[in-house]
Amino acid sequence: MVKELIYSDLPLAAEVIRTSFATVAKEFNLTEQNCPKHTSFIRPEKLQKYFNQGLLMYGFYEDERLIGYVSLSKKEDRVFELHSLAILPEYRHKGYGKQLLDFCKVKVKELCGDKITIGIIEENIVLKDWYTANSFVHTGTKKFDHLPFTVGYMMWEIIPNKDYV
Repeated sequence: MVKELIYSDLPLAAEVIRTSFATVAKEFNLTEQNCPKHTSFIRPEKLQKYFNQGLLMYGFYEDERLIGYVSLSKKEDRVFELHSLAILPEYRHKGYGKQLLDFCKVKVKELCGDKITIGIIEENIVLKDWYTANSFVHTGTKKFDHLPFTVGYMMWEIIPNKDYV
């Protein structure tokens, strides 16, 4: 079940995000020294700042336990950016990530959007393939001096007359 998060949910949401992204940090040798702003090191204060800036934050629950997280922000008129889609490692491979992503597609459509963009670690082929399998297309890459990886950009676009519920 997906529900919108409230301010008091954010400390637990930060823990879910950190735990979920720790597997990525480990796989790509990311540390607080070489990549201090990576999602695996997020603190509740940062989420609270994003919440106050208007990010739409959602939690995925199984039996009342928060096991997943995602947020959306409006970038342009009909374009939203997806942030930090996360499922706790012990709950992966059960379709929960896809359910959360599908929820975001429906939500964007409800908000009169027609595109979702995302930035990922370009070298994370498994993740890139997962987003591709979920109708995202690769739109480019950028190398930032302060990051030990290349950022890959992907986008999903609404197909007219398709039902996303």
